[in-house]
Order: sequence, then C-alpha cells, then structure tokens
Amino acid sequence: MSDSTGMGVPSGNAGDIVLEARGLNKRYGKVVALDSADFELRRNEILAVIGDNGAGKSTLIKALCGAVIPDAGEVLLGGQVVHFRSPMEARLAGIETVYQNLALSPALSIADNMFLGREMRRRDIFGQLFRTLDRSAMNKIARDKLSELGLMTIQNISQSVETLSGGQRQGVAVARAAAFGSRVIIMDEPTAALGVKESRRVLELMLDVKRRGLPIVLISHNMPHVFEVADRIHIHRLGKRIAVIDPKQYSMSDAVAIMTGAMKPPVEGATGPAQHYTVGEEGPHP
Repeated sequence: MSDSTGMGVPSGNAGDIVLEARGLNKRYGKVVALDSADFELRRNEILAVIGDNGAGKSTLIKALCGAVIPDAGEVLLGGQVVHFRSPMEARLAGIETVYQNLALSPALSIADNMFLGREMRRRDIFGQLFRTLDRSAMNKIARDKLSELGLMTIQNISQSVETLSGGQRQGVAVARAAAFGSRVIIMDEPTAALGVKESRRVLELMLDVKRRGLPIVLISHNMPHVFEVADRIHIHRLGKRIAVIDPKQYSMSDAVAIMTGAMKPPVEGATGPAQHYTVGEEGPHP
C-alpha cells in the first residue's frame, strides 16, 4: 500500500473493504494517467472521488469497472484479486456503472432499457426455440425496481425513454444499476445535466440505494452535492490518491485546496485540518 492510505481518516477494518486498488499504473505514451494509485471502497458508504481535470480519476474508475486495463497494480473485489478485461466482466461480478451519458437507448421502452443486454427469455418452447422475450416478467421486475426507489411518477413502464425528463432518465439508469449491481455501484457525474429539483431526486435515490446495502462510488465536480451525501472523500491529484478526508471535519474550501495543491494533504490519521483554507487567500489561515 502507498503512503496515502488512510490519510485524513482512520483506516477501517480490512474486512469492511468491498472494492480496492493497489498501486495502479497506466500510461498513454509519455502521459502518466495513473501513478501507483490506491483506492478503497468500504461497505455501506458513499465514497466521493474528486480531482481536477487531468488528475486521472476517470482512468482510475475505468480501471475499476473494466473499461481500462492497467499496466501494473491490482484490483481486489471482496478481498480477491480480479482481472477485468471488459465492463461486461465487471458487471457479471456485480459492479454496475451509471455513466454521465446514462447509456440508455431513447427509442426503447423503460423495461427494455432496464434489461438491455440481459433480456429474459420465456421458459416455454417459444423461448427455447424462438428466443421469445418474457416481456411480462421484465415489465413487472422493472416496475418493482422503480417503485423500490420511489420513482412513482413513471406511470407507464412501456413508454419510450425519450419521453422522460432528465431526472426520470437518470432514475431509470440508477434503478437499472441497483437492480443488477450486487456488489458496487459507480456513478459518474449523475447530476451534471440536471436542474435543482431533479438533482435533489437523484441524491435521494443515491441515499436510498445506500440504505439498501449497496456501496456507491460518486465521481462529481459538484462540491455541495459531494459534501451532502458522501461519507468519505477520495482526493485524486497527479495520477494518485493524495488524501481521503471526512466531509464532517473538512470544508469545501479545504477539499478544493488539497485537490489543487494550495493546501498540504493531511497527515495519516488526522481527523481534521490544523488550519482551514479560505478561497482567495494565498494560503491556510488559523
């Protein structure tokens, strides 16, 4: 493990770690995207990952969900080393990702989008010989999953996704992840294109998913949202994790200052900053 482990917050029990990365490296020619990067997601938490543009956080997340194969290092799921070669392998292992573009097909129905790539076949001869889909079963499961997350404004499960609002589309993507993500859910900028009301609903959905026992990785530039829902904040800079802080002990200005290098990362085991940082000043002040 690198010296960044546990910076800013006490280290948890090793048995509480659901998803972990150790010493990940990834280069694109002369560009270093990951430089011995570490990561750990604990049970029953929302872990926010923040970092400036080009910090390498997107590459880190892609390495965790199989979209990028690291040059070195290892990823562990439930304490076991895994070698994902594609996002599909990560999905089969229980890691679901809600991408910023939602990865939904607008022309298809809500139920079809929920089961896209995992359609259910009828169990009778029609399903065996003609691969007929079991649409009634898929509609029922999709309706149940939406209801579990409180998405009651969607009345017709068969309506096309293109008829939904931005918040409702995000809700469908989250419900799909919650339905099939048995271990981890990764959310990439879930409120980036939403208004205030729809953003609020997505944050509530995230908390609902957490209460159902699924840990969430939240990648976001929206600091108020991060500080509202995150249990811990992973700060990424220059290709590696430089700190993990408790949002109850640090301010948004502190987090941004650490992220940009204006404030030194906390020492290991620190429960709060010795000095808080105020945006607009040259450095920390008492």
